[in-house]
Amino acid sequence: MHLPDDDLMACAILEARAAAARPRPDVPIGAVVADPDGVVIARAGNRREADEDPTAHAEVIALREAARVTGRWNLSGCTLVVTLEPCTMCAGAIVLSRIDRVVYGAADPKAGAAGSLYDLVREPRLNHRAEVTAGVRARECGDLLRDFFRERRRRG
Repeated sequence: MHLPDDDLMACAILEARAAAARPRPDVPIGAVVADPDGVVIARAGNRREADEDPTAHAEVIALREAARVTGRWNLSGCTLVVTLEPCTMCAGAIVLSRIDRVVYGAADPKAGAAGSLYDLVREPRLNHRAEVTAGVRARECGDLLRDFFRERRRRG
């Protein structure tokens, strides 16, 4: 069953909401990896606060889980769907994992590395490039982040 990008993003949004709802709330970013048939094989939300790990971004965790599930690091044919445009660290992981497609919701003009600030996932000098689809459910993904940070500022 091949899920459309919108439905895959709905799964990523659920992961983002779960990240923000933890006892130690994290920035609401969620990611899923779909196999070549469009089946979700991995899902994750940010865990930097929960794990006290600066590398525990949703994308990295989802890529690790997808590699575990498939039994291979090379995720050719797979699609990564994430609520926020990947940062440089995550873009590097995308290139190294050979993900074919990246779908993201909200752009990140301050740190995005899939077209906004940098475009590492499509850098022609690297040994792999991913196709990028931007703006899927962008308003909803952006609202999650805006609401999260508004609430944090309110609480002090």
